[in-house]
Amino acid sequence: MGKYIYPDAIITTAGHVDHGKTTLVHALSGVWVARYSEEIKRAMTVKLGYMTIGLYECPSMEGEFRVISDGLLKDGKCPNGDEPILRRKVSILDVPGHEVLVSTMISGISYVDAALLVIDASMPVPQPQTEEHFTALSIMGLDKLIVVQNKLDLVAKEQALENYKQIRRFLSGTWAEGSPVIPVSSLHKVNIEAVSTLVDRLVKPREVSDGDFRMLVLRSFNVNKPGTTPDKLVGGVLGGTVIRGMAKVGDEIEIRPGLKLGNKYVPITTKIVSIAIGNERVDEARPGGLVGIGTELDPALTKADSLVGSVIGKPGTLPPVWSDLSLEFHRIEKPGDEALKELSFKPKDVVMVHVGSAAVMGIVKGFHGDRLDIMLRKAVSAEEDSKVVITKQVNNRWRIVGYGILKDGNVVLD
Repeated sequence: MGKYIYPDAIITTAGHVDHGKTTLVHALSGVWVARYSEEIKRAMTVKLGYMTIGLYECPSMEGEFRVISDGLLKDGKCPNGDEPILRRKVSILDVPGHEVLVSTMISGISYVDAALLVIDASMPVPQPQTEEHFTALSIMGLDKLIVVQNKLDLVAKEQALENYKQIRRFLSGTWAEGSPVIPVSSLHKVNIEAVSTLVDRLVKPREVSDGDFRMLVLRSFNVNKPGTTPDKLVGGVLGGTVIRGMAKVGDEIEIRPGLKLGNKYVPITTKIVSIAIGNERVDEARPGGLVGIGTELDPALTKADSLVGSVIGKPGTLPPVWSDLSLEFHRIEKPGDEALKELSFKPKDVVMVHVGSAAVMGIVKGFHGDRLDIMLRKAVSAEEDSKVVITKQVNNRWRIVGYGILKDGNVVLD
């Protein structure tokens, strides 16, 4: 068995509900990521889906796009019969598009390298969640975007061209103004090789960074099936993204904010017993991909995403845990959006606070000048000066209203 090739970048999907994000991921990977009964029943993404795909060169394929992904392999060969040459692997994060799930989307994209913004060619641009997702990507400081103009099989040429012009107008004057726009049909896998080739060209591999190991938890599981006998039970599993350093099987780890005991929080400590990327066991967890860590934790602690939003690291190296935040607030302004322009905060207003991979309900305590004080329903672990995204209900819709820089607050665990 050859040496395992680790994924070296994370790419997220973005875009309005039903524009075809999950279908695009299927076209790229050959796998459906909507694995949860609620998602299949509702035909929409509810949780974050993630997987690793290979990018392969097909040397004698016609045209300029000669890098394909797993979804285009046929019996292990390139579409033209070439032997595929594995260039690299990347991880794909599939986020929900529905407005009520915008918090799930924001918590997923904290540390991604690029985005695939999926736009339905049969609908006017921008749709509400296209705009919200683009705002989230902008706040997070992303600088690599590939626009996937999807469902080309449903529109006439003239409509596709008009839709393309609308996309260009939407991106005009933004950081993404010059981003490529690729017309595709994800359902029929038309032009998918253009998407995979541009991902390979534009998204540079992440370097393995120095420093103490740190990982953000995006999913947490109990993988034991009902009826498993006690001697066969395995510990809880944590899935997420490593933002720096690396960890190996056998390493001790600390998880924050940890467990609430009275008014205090106690960090959780455990040992790594396994590391997996996709279905493959690997030796270490490192930046660049989405990784699953098996632990010695009681699976009751990790079941049903109960540790999502946590931070994992070497014991004694993690940031403080905060129950209240005092933020230097920066509002989002969009031309013609009067609701956002007139937005303010009153004591007892309910907001959602997004920091790292955590999305936590908060109650406004005060808003003076640019200082926004929030009491959290659940504590978060974050460095001082972290960027915190704020969403709030505006006209009965959850909207991204701005972001804050963490300046002060109430620390419940140093």
